[in-house]
Amino acid sequence: MTQRRQTPQLEIVVQDPESARTAVLNGADRVELCMGLGATGGLTPSLGLTQAVAAQLRRTPTHAAGTAGLSVLIRPTEGGFDYDDALVDVMARDVAAVGSVPGVTALVFGVLTDHNSVDTSAMLTLVDAVRAVDALDTRDEAPLDIVFHRAIDAVHDPVALVEDAVQLGCTRILTSGGAGVAGDGVETIGAMVAAAAGRIEVMAGGGVTPEDIPALVAAGVDAVHLSAKRQARTTPSGPGGGTSYRWVTEGNLVVEAAEALGR
Repeated sequence: MTQRRQTPQLEIVVQDPESARTAVLNGADRVELCMGLGATGGLTPSLGLTQAVAAQLRRTPTHAAGTAGLSVLIRPTEGGFDYDDALVDVMARDVAAVGSVPGVTALVFGVLTDHNSVDTSAMLTLVDAVRAVDALDTRDEAPLDIVFHRAIDAVHDPVALVEDAVQLGCTRILTSGGAGVAGDGVETIGAMVAAAAGRIEVMAGGGVTPEDIPALVAAGVDAVHLSAKRQARTTPSGPGGGTSYRWVTEGNLVVEAAEALGR
């Protein structure tokens, strides 16, 4: 059974080593690493980026003892969460690659059918891939956490899916309670916490602002998850397309979130 923490954890989404450093220095307990956050909602980061962020976290002092946790998103493409066998195989390969990086503490994924129910077969394939990483002789770390991400918010009844996530062996759920933003899904999130009954962590995420956090904490969540991002100007990307900015972590927003948690 998952032990309920007195103070919920703070997780910040990042896309580069410096943003990971900014997040931790300003109060984050862990970061979730992805790529393409602004354009796609997040995709699997490269192996090199994962290694660089893990190395940065080892060098960055935290507000508590130890090293900040590093969750890594496993999502092979933009769009929905129904993947064919070839893409599930890609995800399993990414699990093996980034999951083996020292310092990675959790892998974040979710697979649905084209009818927006849990694809149990695909999920078990990925869970088995995670456990294969755990079994490696070279990995002298705690077992990887498995996070069922906001694919849970695409199903008809996210509260019912809590039991599926428990049975699949997940250790954490990321959810907005089925709403566009978590602040509007507080009631459902509270029902998910009740359904979890301490067996799995419930982490609120999706458009979270510091102002939302007290209500989410009152709903009983184990963690809150937000991007705390701002645009940083860059040189134009050229005629091939793209933007003239990138998303980076804004330290002041992380501080506000940490303060909302009572830090």
